Amino acid sequence: MYPFLRMTFQMRRAGKAPALPTTGTHISHHICWPWDLDYWAELNNGRALTLYDLGRLPLAKRSGLIDVLRKQGWGMTVAGSSVRYRRRVRFMAKFTMKSRAIGWDSRFIYMEQSMWLANGDCAGHLLMRMAVTSKTGIVPPDAVLTAWGEDTTSPPLPEWVMAWKAAEDMRPWPPMEDV
Repeated sequence: MYPFLRMTFQMRRAGKAPALPTTGTHISHHICWPWDLDYWAELNNGRALTLYDLGRLPLAKRSGLIDVLRKQGWGMTVAGSSVRYRRRVRFMAKFTMKSRAIGWDSRFIYMEQSMWLANGDCAGHLLMRMAVTSKTGIVPPDAVLTAWGEDTTSPPLPEWVMAWKAAEDMRPWPPMEDV
């Protein structure tokens, strides 16, 4: 089940926090609850993707993007992601999540998020591309940033993000039917 109560809590906290610039970093704090666990009593990999919402949406709130989306009647969706899991997040472990936009191209906004354990170890890292959507399809980031009142010039995307983007562009779609 989606963590609606946790999201409500995080969004309320974000609403009281200072505004962030477009590429500012939102930091949030979480606990790995029993319903987040897999068979081995650690954070389930699918649940980790859901928990990243608890950082990404409050980031959008603090930066003002949520207000723009509501005003324009737009939504946002994840259009691709790559996750690295490096440390186990165990039952009742506290962790900090860092979320930020890296930059954008003609179709997507690229974001990164990370989970950090109390001992300072990075447990996981997510690279994702987000699309802003309307009834007619994807809204170009330049149009989003203009409606947002922000500069449409993206910071340079890091080389590793560009390599991932290039790999995604080469990936066949739709996938082979026998897979």
